Amino acid sequence: MVLSTLLLVFVISVAIPTATLCIEVLAAFLRTTPRSVLGSRPENVAILIPARNEEATLLSTLASIKIQLRPTDILLVVADNCTDKTSEIATAAGATVVERNDSTRVGKGYALAFGVRLLESSPPSAVIVIDADCQVSPGAIDELATTAVATQRPVQALYLMTTAEGAGINQQVAEFAWRVKNWVRPLGLFKLGLPCQLMGTGMAFPWQVIRKADLASGSIVEDLKLGLDLAAAGNAPTFLHSARVYSQFASTKRGEDTQRQRWEHGHIATILRYAPRLFFKSLLTSDIGLLALTLDLAVPPLSLLAMLLAFSFLLSAIGALIGLGVVALIMSTVTLAGFVLAVGMAWRCFGREILPASAVASVPLYVLRKFGLYRRALSGRETTDWVGTDRTKT
Repeated sequence: MVLSTLLLVFVISVAIPTATLCIEVLAAFLRTTPRSVLGSRPENVAILIPARNEEATLLSTLASIKIQLRPTDILLVVADNCTDKTSEIATAAGATVVERNDSTRVGKGYALAFGVRLLESSPPSAVIVIDADCQVSPGAIDELATTAVATQRPVQALYLMTTAEGAGINQQVAEFAWRVKNWVRPLGLFKLGLPCQLMGTGMAFPWQVIRKADLASGSIVEDLKLGLDLAAAGNAPTFLHSARVYSQFASTKRGEDTQRQRWEHGHIATILRYAPRLFFKSLLTSDIGLLALTLDLAVPPLSLLAMLLAFSFLLSAIGALIGLGVVALIMSTVTLAGFVLAVGMAWRCFGREILPASAVASVPLYVLRKFGLYRRALSGRETTDWVGTDRTKT
């Protein structure tokens, strides 16, 4: 009885995030009436760019933003603990530049807090955060600012990562997984009338919201933490998929490993640290939006979820063979089938052009290669320090 109960608890614990994923993916295909946001574009918008040694990409980022600005807008670059020519490049491009040097408080969150404090002397109507390695789609600044001020809520643009031409299977799979996480799932939440997570760039905030936010953090996933904090305070972000921000995966093996380790270790650590507390808070306050974000947070990276589902199915099959009953096996089979269906639907409509059918057979090997990364994270040996991505070309 004890073994049967423990097995069932494990199967259910894997089934809940899988069900959340399936609901989000299915909802992304709903036909809904577009929601128009009434209001005019505010005249005083601040674009805040935290930059740490971004001389290779910053100029292109600034160019994609400057063309969308009005004379009353502010383009502020926080050169954070830089040792390269980030400050000089930003100044030459016409941005307002401030330098921050503090080797004891390292991380994007500290740079954002520093920038917001500088804006307090002449507060803008909205603050839009753009990473220094991103391209902003035409019209995105206007859309983000207008929506943030009209709704008085944080707004998250669609943030997509792309791979360089000729990228291998690992990056193709990673790009597809990114689309599921940053496009398909938030789109499903949006169509259900629910909030989304913050993604780190392409984030717009009404001034009254961001000035009170706890930004000064060294968290390796400061954006995820910020979105959850704001949701818990009654300011849950909303998704604006028509405004888009693009970046590119690191081109070196070192940079790729740094990115993946920071994102996925940080995500797992955030699940373990925040999900239980936020779940109970959402129930006590009857906050459906916070509950939705908590369940969304509890969905682990796709590769890890696939491993957990396979392990759940295997344990359930063994349990059925040794007489522990078939309930767990039925549940794990249905859960696994739902996962395959949801990922298949997402791939068919959102991923075929980046992950061809001929490459799908290589996905299981890609998942298995990440076993060590997840083992370190789940054992408590995750990355805890903020580390910038290595974007050197060689």
